[in-house]
Amino acid sequence: MSAGTPSAEAEARDAAAPAAAELALRPGEVHCASCVAKIEGALLELSGVEDAAVNMATERIAVGYDPGRVEVGGLRDAVAGAGYRLLEGGEDAAGDAEAEAEEARREEIADLRRRVAVGAVLTAPVLFAMMASELFGATWVPDFLLDHWVQLALIAPVMAYTGWPIHRTGWPNLLRGQAEMNSLVALGTAAAFSYSLVVTLFPSLLPSDLRDVYYEAVGTILTLILLGRLIEARAKAGTGEAIRKLVGLQAKTARVVRPDGAEEEIPVAEVVPGDVIAVRPGEKVPVDGELIEGGSSLDESMVTGESLPVTKRPGDTVIGATVNGTGAFRFRATAVGSETMLAQIVHLVEQAQGSKAPIQRLADRVANYFVPTVIGIAVLTFAAWLALGPSPQLTFALVSAVAVLIIACPCALGLATPLSIMVGTGKGAENGILIRSAEALESAHALDAIVLDKTGTITRGEPALTDVVALGALGEEDLLGLAAAAERDSEHPLARAVVAGAAERGVEPAAATGFESVTGAGLRAEVGGRAVLAGTRRLLREAGVDPAPLEEDARRLEAAGRTAILLAVDGAAAGVLAVADTVKPDSAAAIASLREQGLEVVMLSGDNARTAEAIAAQVGIDRVLAEVLPGDKAREVSRLQEEGKLVAMVGDGINDAPALAQADVGIAIGTGTDVAIEAADVTLVSGDLRGVPTALDLSGATIRNIRQNLAFAFGYNTVGIPVAAGVLYPIIGLQLSPMIAAAAMAASSLSVVGNANRLRRWRPRGNRRP
Repeated sequence: MSAGTPSAEAEARDAAAPAAAELALRPGEVHCASCVAKIEGALLELSGVEDAAVNMATERIAVGYDPGRVEVGGLRDAVAGAGYRLLEGGEDAAGDAEAEAEEARREEIADLRRRVAVGAVLTAPVLFAMMASELFGATWVPDFLLDHWVQLALIAPVMAYTGWPIHRTGWPNLLRGQAEMNSLVALGTAAAFSYSLVVTLFPSLLPSDLRDVYYEAVGTILTLILLGRLIEARAKAGTGEAIRKLVGLQAKTARVVRPDGAEEEIPVAEVVPGDVIAVRPGEKVPVDGELIEGGSSLDESMVTGESLPVTKRPGDTVIGATVNGTGAFRFRATAVGSETMLAQIVHLVEQAQGSKAPIQRLADRVANYFVPTVIGIAVLTFAAWLALGPSPQLTFALVSAVAVLIIACPCALGLATPLSIMVGTGKGAENGILIRSAEALESAHALDAIVLDKTGTITRGEPALTDVVALGALGEEDLLGLAAAAERDSEHPLARAVVAGAAERGVEPAAATGFESVTGAGLRAEVGGRAVLAGTRRLLREAGVDPAPLEEDARRLEAAGRTAILLAVDGAAAGVLAVADTVKPDSAAAIASLREQGLEVVMLSGDNARTAEAIAAQVGIDRVLAEVLPGDKAREVSRLQEEGKLVAMVGDGINDAPALAQADVGIAIGTGTDVAIEAADVTLVSGDLRGVPTALDLSGATIRNIRQNLAFAFGYNTVGIPVAAGVLYPIIGLQLSPMIAAAAMAASSLSVVGNANRLRRWRPRGNRRP
């Protein structure tokens, strides 16, 4: 075998390796799970396409394909052949495609807003006139509003302009035999409008008692459906915000130390591995690296979940986008660009969002069978009465067929879900729960497991003074006063916690002099003529103070997950202070409620195991996963999903974003970072963890309401369609005219509206009257 063979084989393998393409759909093209299935099916039919996944939230398609058998142009043609349009920015043009998609989304929202406004303005007078005169017998309605020509002039633009997005998608799909909600709406409104148009233009073709028009039904249906679509489009507009905010966390520039010792500020994109970078107090770390000179404490909570600042010394790693404390240091860059931890988190969020399967709505599933069935019944009705009906057969057959189509018009079906969703999300907002999507409501009530982040979710997310242990002659108040005086000039979070704790206890510290911070160990100062040391065991030993008398108390406090600050006064051990991230007062009750609802509760944390387990014991959680990195959080959620469980994730930090996106329902604490909020499906505005069981309860109430609405909607159709088809005519001589069909359709809509409004009486469990 020649030496060149392995290389040739490697090249052959590379050539055969599948390529990946990302295609961006035009906003507004994908509305339901059947749309997703059509696009994916069209792509998978192509020879050479191995997998295709449509992300309904971001309206992008990820395609794995063999470039030797199919080209990207073929992928685009397949999507177009399925009836959907793509943005011009092709595959792998992430920046241009993202900008183009954002601009297209703005255009779509503006277009829908105009169409809804036109529909509402033109439909309102017709609907008012017909409701007042037909239902309530009002005689003061202006005659011109009841004139068929005037109503036609008002509703024709609604049919053509407001309803165009529905007709543009609904009719082609109907003609392909792939009916969905757009097809159902297009068919019903076309039937009502066409019948009304015949009555207006050629009234003599119909008996005088069958010359009613249904323009108000057409306008109302189209306007309400487009209003729901506008709300959906505005919700989708924020789906990319989490990624943009994550990228925005990175430092824009880096101060690189050149070989001659000079510092040069350059764009962070120009940093290469091996560069030495200088970081000053309060600055962001530009990229990942290894500290080589100096030291400081870094706030890494945004990435690792560690609640307290982490002391860094030469040899330790530093993470890009974390914030430096009061020290200065230099480090050597080891990972830049897409290799940094922040970039990996961005990738995880994108990956999790792309893998989330859209929930197929019940109405869309039924519509796939409902529309062809209705068309078939209408055609059979027309043919049967044309052959067997009473004179005039043509009129009788036409009226019966149109009655079938009108009573099947999906006004109630179209309202069943959005009305309950709007009421449910409104009730959630009243109780501090912001719900981003119907999918979140549909999933939340059926959860099997819930994963809780520790820092900022179960706990407050910031250190607080918890214990004061005095040794010897000094009392606790005196000891705390000396410690607070010494710590007052420090900007370290632990020092701030001690000063704040003293203030809460009414201790007023004296002035300190000779303050000196010892990096990574603590501080020394003089207070009222007394020498005070506050910090680690090492600090005391280096000052010649034996920390042994404080060891028992320090270990006890550390075993409880707290940070011990050892104190020495005038060269002798004086006591111990403890600082910890404390549990929120509502956490234990919220977790107990979740367990009562039958959920498996898991706590994930980037903190050390001892701290995490101590917190879990306080709130009643049995399963704890500590020292978990961001990628591992998402993987833990994925593992639960692989067990067949529906999983929710609750978190507040940037490090939680991948897991929030991976979960079936992501719940963000509103007091946390914007990135976590944008990556989640549900946001608890107040940060009160009791909002989680409340949100699950609201989800259950909303889904029950939707099912009731669908039962009303389909109930009317189940009874009404056979009657409209004329099954009762041979028995009791009853023919259901289109006017009565429209009244039944309106009644079904009123039933849905009334039932949806019942949801407004929902109250959280704790606020319900006995």
